[in-house]
Amino acid sequence: MSDRERLRGTFGTDAARYHRARPTYPPELFDALHGPRILEIGPGTGQATLPLTALGEVTAVELSPDLAAVAREHAPRAHVVVADFDVWEPTGRFDLVVSATAFHWLDPSTRMARCARALRTGGTLAVISTHHIAGGTEQFFVDVQEIYERWDPATPPGLRLSPADAVPHEFDPSEHFGPPVFRRYEWEQAYDTDAYADLLLTYSNHIVLPHRDELVADIRRLVDTRYGGRVVKRYLTQLATAVTVTRR
Repeated sequence: MSDRERLRGTFGTDAARYHRARPTYPPELFDALHGPRILEIGPGTGQATLPLTALGEVTAVELSPDLAAVAREHAPRAHVVVADFDVWEPTGRFDLVVSATAFHWLDPSTRMARCARALRTGGTLAVISTHHIAGGTEQFFVDVQEIYERWDPATPPGLRLSPADAVPHEFDPSEHFGPPVFRRYEWEQAYDTDAYADLLLTYSNHIVLPHRDELVADIRRLVDTRYGGRVVKRYLTQLATAVTVTRR
């Protein structure tokens, strides 16, 4: 089993925490998307699914049964299917295929072709990615690096956050799609100690870390003792859209 296959199966280990802790998306992002027939890949617990249902009829394909169960409650108008998109076969064609912070978990050798096959000619693929960037409580993210180096041997020494303009535009080159259009949204979210610990425990690399309990305990202590129990994280959400040019 590859690291991709192993790690993408970790998110359903605590679906309630995932739904409680994971951030949503900037509302203005959805103004750039259009239905009426929408396929969402990897909805998780429905953070993007709910606003997508305001645009049209949504079919959402989720790998984890536990995440899918929460998504059905959160976005009851969506049709949530438990399946692996890498092998799932759609019935009919869609006007819009969306993947929000999940596209990188799909098989890179087939994902563009499979998305193109799910779309009508002239349909749109929308890939949403979320990046943690420089900003917010900046000194906290400098201080916390020491804790990561202590408990996670894979952490590069002296790692620092990148500014938004250093984050590359990401979209797979593909003969199936025209040139992508990129839109970017910067925003911040504040976390108290419990909420930040919850967030960390929804990340796949934290979930599988052998010393995750020690790591999170030290981070909680840092937030409480040096930052008054509150930190702010700055995000960059990138939306990449491209239109199909062939139908396969």
